[in-house]
Amino acid sequence: MSRLHQSLATIPNRYAFIDSVSRCASQHASLSIMLIDVVRFSDVTTSLGIKVGDHLLLDIANRIHFLFDDIATIGRTSGDVFGVVFPNLHSEKKMRAMFERLIEHFKTPLHCDNHAFIADFNVGVVMGDGKQNDITAMFSRAEAALKQAKQNKYENYFQLSMRDDTNTGRSLALKADLKRALSQDELELYYQPKVDLRTLKVVGAECLLRWNHPLDGVLFPGPLIEAAESYNMMNELAYWTLEQAFKSLVELDSQRLPIKISVNISPTQLYDNQLIPTLITLEKTYNIPLSRIELELTEDVALSNSLMVKNQLSQLCHLGVEISVDDFGKGYSNLAYIRDLTLDALKIDKTFVMELGLHPVNRAIIEAAKVIGVAKGCKVIAEGVETLEQLHILRELGISQGQGYLFSKAVPLSDFVELAHKEVIVGDSPLRAAI
Repeated sequence: MSRLHQSLATIPNRYAFIDSVSRCASQHASLSIMLIDVVRFSDVTTSLGIKVGDHLLLDIANRIHFLFDDIATIGRTSGDVFGVVFPNLHSEKKMRAMFERLIEHFKTPLHCDNHAFIADFNVGVVMGDGKQNDITAMFSRAEAALKQAKQNKYENYFQLSMRDDTNTGRSLALKADLKRALSQDELELYYQPKVDLRTLKVVGAECLLRWNHPLDGVLFPGPLIEAAESYNMMNELAYWTLEQAFKSLVELDSQRLPIKISVNISPTQLYDNQLIPTLITLEKTYNIPLSRIELELTEDVALSNSLMVKNQLSQLCHLGVEISVDDFGKGYSNLAYIRDLTLDALKIDKTFVMELGLHPVNRAIIEAAKVIGVAKGCKVIAEGVETLEQLHILRELGISQGQGYLFSKAVPLSDFVELAHKEVIVGDSPLRAAI
């Protein structure tokens, strides 16, 4: 590995980086460019000053350098945007893996002058054949991908190839593929375990949608949901998801795993008068009681003043369907809706859990959620549990359930069954010592 930078001034600037891309293109048959934008970094310099901001930027640059130096060339293309060029990498699956590697690495906070900062990123990627592409055009396409990543509603990542239409990128292709995906069984549910934080045994699962795209590999739900919304196919997609959840419950019963499964529900579904009849039909078809299904709402759905939404939620509760509020604490500060809504679970937003050891207020927020849960007679579930320290603090606070990468990412049903049968969810890992 080459030496880390001692100053921002030694990091190749925009023009030097483009020259590096050009040299890479002349030497390799293919390459990919990744642009990494530090989210809301202007807030750091505004509140902590330019000196602290520059120190944190240098730390970020060196961490990126540390992550990718053996396979890539790094540059700084603007104030808080870094560029990475990957020679001989032309796979969307591999570039997404690089993005996930970046995100995982930066979950460890940066420190400067008693200030802690967890960096989050918008990431745009472009892939091309090195010797056949105009490098300036390729770099411009990378910037277009970064712009789209900033605009994405569900995830801050976007990929383009040099073959994609410059105006529409991948979005139109995803929309066009969605109907085919529904008809040709390209969609799949993955399952993230919900774990008893005392025993580390699996007690439930959250269904998460994945798309086995024939060209792009496994896609996360963000682009899929956007395509469904654009095509007015949210209900069709949602009912497909619900039916798959019932099918998975049948399989889990056959494996002697009579657990509950939670499914995310969109506002569109709660305005659909076919929701209740569909659930009743699925209950009869698969002989699975509706009490085995939990629907997860976002706060904005729960806050709705719509009489139809309130009526739907009331009927769902009457049928035995459990209702939980997802990402609790992330959105609205008005807690009146919690008082008035019949709930079975509150899921604490992962941002409070991931930063649990950094700020006393995060602990206080989780304690408040626990108090509310006790008053409401509902479970409190921690999302985003990733470290043993977080696990121990959550236990101290009396939080009974959690989910997160400390236990498992979302996995296919067969892998979930294997996890659920384990005495402790993560085998012989250091988690055994946590019990």
